[in-house]
Amino acid sequence: MGAEHTHGLHLPGQSTVHRLPAHLKIVSTLAFVLLVVATPREATWPYAVHLAALMLVARTARVPAAYLATRLVVEVPFVVFAVVLPFVATGPRISVLGLSVSEPGLVAAWALLAKGTLGVLAALLLAATTEPRDLLTGLTRLRLPRQLVEIMGFMVRYVEVVTGDLRRMSIALASRGFDARSPRQWPVLATCLGALFVRSYERGERVHLAMLSRGYAGSLPVLDAAPLRVGDLVVAAALPTMAAVGMGAAVLTR
Repeated sequence: MGAEHTHGLHLPGQSTVHRLPAHLKIVSTLAFVLLVVATPREATWPYAVHLAALMLVARTARVPAAYLATRLVVEVPFVVFAVVLPFVATGPRISVLGLSVSEPGLVAAWALLAKGTLGVLAALLLAATTEPRDLLTGLTRLRLPRQLVEIMGFMVRYVEVVTGDLRRMSIALASRGFDARSPRQWPVLATCLGALFVRSYERGERVHLAMLSRGYAGSLPVLDAAPLRVGDLVVAAALPTMAAVGMGAAVLTR
């Protein structure tokens, strides 16, 4: 339980962004996302300001652009919905590239795509510059319910164990000639998922008993956080400040 656990999104580094306390980065990211959501969707240039702010953070943290681009695939469902929206929405119609689309739907699709992409990029930068252990410590310092933080901690620790079990089960099925291409194979998949759930539940019970035997009393120890400095507050406030300037300017020019 005391071993170091990392995730595939984290990029080790010694930049200023990496050294910021986790709770400040969480608050800064949340404030940035809220400001992006509050930006009027009819405006366009404020979103360029938001993107420039994120790219500045990425450059400071030395996070490669290719790293961010490859992981933006998580928003593909939103991209598909944004592409379809102008064709199914109601309202005045306009012609774009010879296609008749809804003008309100086109604006809504633009806002969905822009805000979603900026939010995903902000979350990726947070994950890339913060270790899971530090994120949990930051959530604790932000007074998130202790039980919820511990559930997240166990998820980080054991998600690779569960996915490893699932991978081995898939290999075992494939070695026996199983190929799930028909609904008739779904009962086999359901049985495997049920077995995986039971196995994970039993592992959780064994882990809990092992923790109790080592003195667990309902809460995990909290590691001492680094002392807070004025410079940390200035750097953490830079991203939401730039977003606030862009949003405010957009509101005043409407």
